[in-house]
Parts: sequence; C-alpha cells; structure tokens
Amino acid sequence: MASLSKALKIALIQFTVTADKAANLSTVKAKIAQAAANGAKLVVLPECFNSPYAVSAFPKYAESIPAGETTQYLSSIAKEQKVFLIGGSIPEVVSENGSPKYYNTNISFAPDGRLLATHRKVHLFDINVPGKIRFMESDILSPGDHATSFSLDPYGRVGLGICYDVRFPELAAVSTRANPATGTPRAFAMIYPGAFNTTTGPLHWSLLARARAVDNQTYVLMCSPSRDLSSSYHAYGHSLVVDPWGEIVAEAAEGDEIVYAELDPERLDSVASSIPVSTQRRYPVYDDVLKYAKVGNGL
Repeated sequence: MASLSKALKIALIQFTVTADKAANLSTVKAKIAQAAANGAKLVVLPECFNSPYAVSAFPKYAESIPAGETTQYLSSIAKEQKVFLIGGSIPEVVSENGSPKYYNTNISFAPDGRLLATHRKVHLFDINVPGKIRFMESDILSPGDHATSFSLDPYGRVGLGICYDVRFPELAAVSTRANPATGTPRAFAMIYPGAFNTTTGPLHWSLLARARAVDNQTYVLMCSPSRDLSSSYHAYGHSLVVDPWGEIVAEAAEGDEIVYAELDPERLDSVASSIPVSTQRRYPVYDDVLKYAKVGNGL
C-alpha cells in the first residue's frame, strides 16, 4: 500500500519562544504565512511554542482544547493559509473531579481549519543527568495514554509524538503500522515537535530521528524552538528532516529559521522495496508491543 500519494512540501518553523504568549502567537502567524507563500502545504511548529518550556510555567499558560485561545487561533491560520498545520504542543488543562489536570498536548489542523487530531505527550520528560540537567515534567503534567496517527487527505497518513516520545521505538512502530484489514496504509512520516536541550541534543537528537526513520521506513520531522541562552531552558535547535533511508535532507542551526523539504513518494517506495522490513516484521513474536496499544486521532 502506497504511503504518500504525491510529493509534499513541508516547513518546520524554528523560532525563539518568549514569555509573552501574544508575541509568540503573532510570530507564529507571520512565519506560517511566510512558509505558505513559499509553497509549503504542511507546516510544523515546535513543542511548547506559546509558552516557556518550564514546569513552573505550564499552569500559567495552560488552556482548554478545543475552546482555548491558541486552538482557535491556529484553526483560523490554517484556514487562512490553506495548510495542514501541526501545532507543536501547548500546555493543556482539563478539570477532573473539580481539580485541574495538565498535559503537554499537540493540536493539528486541516486546511479548512478543522481540528484533525490531538496528541498528549505519552512519555514525560523526567531526567536527572548529574551536574548537567534535571527536569521533571511529572511534577505538573500527566501522560497521554495512546499512540496517535491520522490522515492528511489526499497525501496519506502521519504519526505523531512529542519530544521525549522519540526515545521509545514502540510508539513509532504502533503509530506508523499499516493495517491491511482496514486498508489503512503505513504512515509516510513521524512528526515530533520537540525541545531537546544542549546536554542531550548534540548526542541524541539526530541519532534518534535517524533511528526512527530507519526503523519504520518513514520520513521523520523534528521541530525545535530556537536556542535562547537568556532563558532558563536552553533548547538545542537543529530542526531537521530525515528520509526513510536515514539521511538528513534538511537541518537548521540554532537560531530562528524555517526549514523546507520536499517529501518524495518515490524515495519511500524505493527504500521499502529494497529492504522490506515493514512486511517482514513478525508481530506474533513481539505482540506484547501492540497488545495494549490504542491508536487513534486523539480527538
């Protein structure tokens, strides 16, 4: 089953996220318009693009979905620019038994402004590298509970993760898997809005992107905020696009930049036919990976 019906020009928006939500949203609007004017049909924003990436900031900036300001704002931009828009992620708040509960959540839109999917970050970024970085998302955030994939009609299907999700190959395998019983094709891309830091980024950012691309024979798109050394958290930057052979086809540096690339269906088909791992996987041997999997559009 073909995974990408025709060539697709994409844009990754790497920009400096500030503590001013209104300014961030204004920047996003201008950058998306620029990308659309340059022919991009799929535009990706970074993780936590409307707020600082800080545990202490999440409750202050959190919004409801889909009624919140940022969801409505991105919907109108997608419709105005006629693009598929992968809205990075934002802090989400829901009420549970009268108490707030917070998530790190992606919102993605069709060119008519419809909310196509949401994805709550499944794997929370809880790390402690002695002498270098300690960050505990679970101090505030709750994890999502399912893999997310959805259709970008007429191009095909994509899978979605957020930042730390890229370290878990099972999520990508579930999100990109074809389902012959329903006629669902494998995903042509895994998309990861992310904010790796300057400790883990140089070692693992491109390595993990390339690994997930080769594992699943898909394109991998990783979109980061720009690096801001005046903030408390230093994002790595280096938004990039990796092809299904594991080659980096486009990559940013650390500053504000729009990364463009064209996803090629022939590249996907060539790799899949050369080393057909997608049809050689023996799921009965490791069916525990899928036994408890829930795959949906997140809505």
